Amino acid sequence: MASSQPMAVDITKLNRTILCYAETIYRFNGVWEGPDPLTPLISLFLIQLTFSMCVIHLLVYALKPFNHPPFVAELLGGIILGPSAFGRIYGYRKVIFPNYSFKVLEPMAHLAIVFYAFLVGLKMDVRAILRTGPKAVKVAVSGTIIPFLVGTGLYFPFLNNSNDNKQERAGFLFWGASLTITGFSVLIKILDKQQLLHTDMGKTAMGAALIHDMSAWVFLALAFSITGASSIIALPLIGTIAFVACCFKFLRPALRWIIRKTPEGQGYSEFYICAILMGMALCGVVSDALGTHPMIGAFMFGLMIPNEVLEATLVDKIEDFVVGILMPVYFVVCGLRTNIDSIVFQSNWFVVGFVIIIICSVKILSSVLVTFFSDFPMKEAILVGALGNTKSVMVLIILEAGQIQGALNTQTYSLMVVAVLVMTMLVTPAAIWYRPINNTVPYNRRTINKAKAEEELRILACIYNTRNVPTMINLLRTSNSTPRSPITVFALQLVELVGRASAMLVVHNARKAGPRNPSHIEAQADQIISAFDNYELRSEGVRTETLTARCAYSTMDDDICTVAEDKRASFIIIPFHRQQTIDGEMEDINPSIRSVNEGVLENAPCSVGILIDRGFAESHDHARNIAMLYFGGPDDREALAYAWRMSDDINVRLTVVRFVPSTDAEEVLDSIEPAERIHVSLHIDTEREKLLDDDYLGKFKIATTNDNSINYYELVLHDEEEMIKAIKSMDENNHDLYIVGRGRGMVSPLTAGLADWCDCPELGPIGDLLVTSEFESTFSVLIVQQYIKQNKSRDGSIRSSSSVNYRNEIAMRRSGSESEVYDSFSSFRIRDHDN
Repeated sequence: MASSQPMAVDITKLNRTILCYAETIYRFNGVWEGPDPLTPLISLFLIQLTFSMCVIHLLVYALKPFNHPPFVAELLGGIILGPSAFGRIYGYRKVIFPNYSFKVLEPMAHLAIVFYAFLVGLKMDVRAILRTGPKAVKVAVSGTIIPFLVGTGLYFPFLNNSNDNKQERAGFLFWGASLTITGFSVLIKILDKQQLLHTDMGKTAMGAALIHDMSAWVFLALAFSITGASSIIALPLIGTIAFVACCFKFLRPALRWIIRKTPEGQGYSEFYICAILMGMALCGVVSDALGTHPMIGAFMFGLMIPNEVLEATLVDKIEDFVVGILMPVYFVVCGLRTNIDSIVFQSNWFVVGFVIIIICSVKILSSVLVTFFSDFPMKEAILVGALGNTKSVMVLIILEAGQIQGALNTQTYSLMVVAVLVMTMLVTPAAIWYRPINNTVPYNRRTINKAKAEEELRILACIYNTRNVPTMINLLRTSNSTPRSPITVFALQLVELVGRASAMLVVHNARKAGPRNPSHIEAQADQIISAFDNYELRSEGVRTETLTARCAYSTMDDDICTVAEDKRASFIIIPFHRQQTIDGEMEDINPSIRSVNEGVLENAPCSVGILIDRGFAESHDHARNIAMLYFGGPDDREALAYAWRMSDDINVRLTVVRFVPSTDAEEVLDSIEPAERIHVSLHIDTEREKLLDDDYLGKFKIATTNDNSINYYELVLHDEEEMIKAIKSMDENNHDLYIVGRGRGMVSPLTAGLADWCDCPELGPIGDLLVTSEFESTFSVLIVQQYIKQNKSRDGSIRSSSSVNYRNEIAMRRSGSESEVYDSFSSFRIRDHDN
């Protein structure tokens, strides 16, 4: 028998780490073979994904009445699913979130934030930082330095001094960075919902938040460089800076060249989109290899894409998947890392409460300090600081990165996560508290009719593209501005929100030169600024201000109304959604514009006019021969008030034609059942309106009796056919501008049957007739709707029917131009007030 020899042992192999791969990652026919269906990691991950999505989306819905941003519900959902709440239940933790499930859960969460960083880069507009005002820059600088210093000072008392861990000592970077960041995308939603987006305070908060959002990536790269594995701290930072420089120098021009070679109008194929995502992944690998994080590479690649249409396409294809499905996984991972017990049992409650109060107050303190160096009101500074506490996913990314790098332990990480949740929850109440302060000044002049003769008329002129500019300025020139009766025009350029950037309002300085290489939108803005600047210089009593509103079509009407209310406008002018072609037909520009116009008509805080150009603006600088068609009602009175203002110009001739239904036509209308009449969305007392019409027209006739440039006629007509014939006969007089009321609520026998045939109901029956009918002459049309405050008296006192008798008050005038007009109306009966 051979003697037993001791087995040789390789000592070096004992110290090796051996990776063991679980056989239960995936298994076919798991139910039939007998194992637990929750044991395979893929099956378990799908259960976790479904459960996380359900809980988080349910919380988003539950917190919606409190106006909190979705980020609050998402972070709160992650904490609830973690060891701070449900994780205390042993069975839940063992079945739903066992420790071994992190093999799949955490990589998927980090994949989510890589895609999220790519989306942030796609949406971020770096040019907007260059347009930030000096006040916002001061707030941003103060809101970066002071919170970082305070965060650094608060971190070290929680550091275990007996621990010489270099990584933990660097944790102050992550605490300080998390306090400086303001979530720009989250803040935009809060300001928009609280109607503070277009206020001076809101614009200051947005500008500062945009700078903070950009600086967050600098802090992240710096923190990874310091806490990374490289012994030389500067190497990862230098490599990342070189990578960013190469992106601007080579990657962006290359992408621009590729996009330019793509044929227009063909869209982007699936291969094209996949190639873009592959480029994102490669940039992530490069930044990770340089010692920072794949997020930075993905963010830079998204930032480099120069085409807005491609940006919008990418966002449309991947945003719902990333934000709605992948990101809940990341919030759950952040929640699983958070343990409130580590705060409760390892710290003094008084100290924790004091730290959270200081953390929530530091942004306010930094904004208040700005008031000592600028004319920043204290109340606005306090609110801007409170809004600066708005946090987003970027804060969680920095904090989680700090824990992964070993710089933050469970206690310091959990404390800051709780503070982030508290800070963001307090932002909405602060915005609601401030909102009434912004509207303390009464807003009374909401119509032209109520405006006094020698007071400023404030007009909001909306522009979708440069083609709207000549028609708009022609109308404004005709509005007769004088030093005694000035006009202030707010030219609002409306830009659809596509690609990068968030909804925002930019106030332009007319004397400030634009960027050297402007985008298409900036080039249009420069043309609009120049046009309105020239209009102001060539006119007396005119002041202009140009603004650009970048928003989605779905919310554009709300933004128009908000700007009108903020600027205290009396009249909003919006372009029609159709334009005239070379052959004279009216074609749609964009169907979405029609929805915007309808929303403005419904919700406007003042009177509204829809402006249609039928070729007049191409050859004239302003209207000289104006026709006002009067049927009755508040809209027609507002239209007449505007036309009356125009007639004060000595170069303008005004013809006012009142269409009066005959007795037979009135009897026919009375015989029609109310249900068969035109649908009326506004309840108006018809008899009362008739009295107001007679009252206002009487004042107009008396005031203009000796003005030979104004002609007034009343045509008595029997039916719609006569009315249409009379309007078409006016084409012989080559009127430059037709002004008509929209006709809400008033049912006239001469227009009742036209409602069923209206192609554009927002114009009213007469406006639709002028736009769709064939006319040989070129002219513009203005459809006017008067602002009416419901349940309140309008237009002052009403005289009784016995007191309104203008038949003997004024005779029909015979002006020098009257015979020319009478030729058009020779076949119609003209009411004679003398007989």
